[in-house]
Amino acid sequence: MAGAQQALGHHKHFVAVAILTAGVAITAGLAPGGSVKANREAALETDSAEQAVERILSATAAPSPATPASSNDITPPLDSVSLPAEAPPEELAAAEPPVPPAPDWKEETVRAGDNLSLIFKRAGYDNGDVHQVVYASPQGKALSRIYPGQTVAFLAASDGSLAGVKHVISPLETVTYQRGDDGLYSAERVIRQPEIRESWASGEITSSLFMAGQDMGLSQMKILELANIFGGVIDFVLDPRKGDTIHVVYEEHYLDGEKYRDGDIIAASFTNQGETFTAYRYQDSDGDVSYYNADGVSMRKAFLMAPVDFTRISSNFNMKRLHPIYKTTRPHRGTDYAAPTGTPVFAAGDGRVIKAGYSRPNGNYVFIQHGDRYVTKYLHLHKKHVKQGQRVAQSDVIGTVGSTGAATGPHLHYEFLVDGVHRNPRTIHKELPKAKTLPSSEMAAFQQSIAPAAQQLASLQSGNRLALNQASADAGQR
Repeated sequence: MAGAQQALGHHKHFVAVAILTAGVAITAGLAPGGSVKANREAALETDSAEQAVERILSATAAPSPATPASSNDITPPLDSVSLPAEAPPEELAAAEPPVPPAPDWKEETVRAGDNLSLIFKRAGYDNGDVHQVVYASPQGKALSRIYPGQTVAFLAASDGSLAGVKHVISPLETVTYQRGDDGLYSAERVIRQPEIRESWASGEITSSLFMAGQDMGLSQMKILELANIFGGVIDFVLDPRKGDTIHVVYEEHYLDGEKYRDGDIIAASFTNQGETFTAYRYQDSDGDVSYYNADGVSMRKAFLMAPVDFTRISSNFNMKRLHPIYKTTRPHRGTDYAAPTGTPVFAAGDGRVIKAGYSRPNGNYVFIQHGDRYVTKYLHLHKKHVKQGQRVAQSDVIGTVGSTGAATGPHLHYEFLVDGVHRNPRTIHKELPKAKTLPSSEMAAFQQSIAPAAQQLASLQSGNRLALNQASADAGQR
């Protein structure tokens, strides 16, 4: 009997060793050969093989009469230990609340000649809906002010009735009208603020300001703004020369990471025939915004140097000029600016229109009185945009270039009179009153305000000089 029990014990011992060895082998086989963690775990299991065998034997051995077995002393087999299972990713995703679908807005673009009735009808709604939104609801009348290119969107309820109207006034402004339980539509206005980024550009004139500006990547409006800033000190028809340089620091407005529109010019410099003119944007203590040079003198002079969007000069000031049509020697008391028909003509300064009419020699004309001493005249206009007695401000469009009256081609004939005497528009500015200057009490704030822009301009100008010097050196080596 004792021999049988001993044989049975040996048999159990061999079975335990076999089971443990197979488990270790399977673990080692499943662990990737390159995994340090897996190999380390397998080695730990192998190192404790003897201890595991003893535990299994103690679990399978018959209890000794002297030491009764306890359930707490029994170690469960390795394959009987269970770990909490993690939920599969599909179940985790299903546990998250579903995202409600976005409202389905039907958009209509406002066309030329459209009204709300037509737009509502295209979207499937009638005049009753128009009345409910515009006239029966507070703030609804604002929807009646629509313009071509804007967007009006419609939201339908589950029963097909009108639940909401969205008026996209611009990329920055949207008004949404939502129907409430009382049937009235409440308005919510959302105004977005663009991201403002600072940019800069430099260029050199090779043919004209416009070509240089385009090469710099400036928009046409930005080029015109630049010309307007310096319009009191530079005649962009006659003054620019090849090699003149331009530097501009300006703002750009961005929406959703894309450029939306140009911002203000912060600072600019124009070097003309070796003389540099600099302008800085500044808001004074009264809240007025204007451009000043580094000394606080306003860039806005009493009169523009050239009152037209120019292309070229057809003739200059000459008191003994042969008239191109009458072929007689007649004084040419002014300057002719040749430009395409329809080119805007500006008021040279603030004043009042004292005459606006037509005559055979002058064609369509406009005369403007500036204070007590000065009168400017604009002849051969294609169209007049002002009437006699009307007040105008500097740079207001008073008409367009044409060829009416005794004219051989489209151009503006511009005259400047002081105390009733014709004066040369090209040189009279030197005798005109000085421009506005900031008061001394505001100069400290002004200098502090323009310091960053002044540093940026200096850097651009320095970079341009380095580039020019390098180009000259390269040309000398060739």
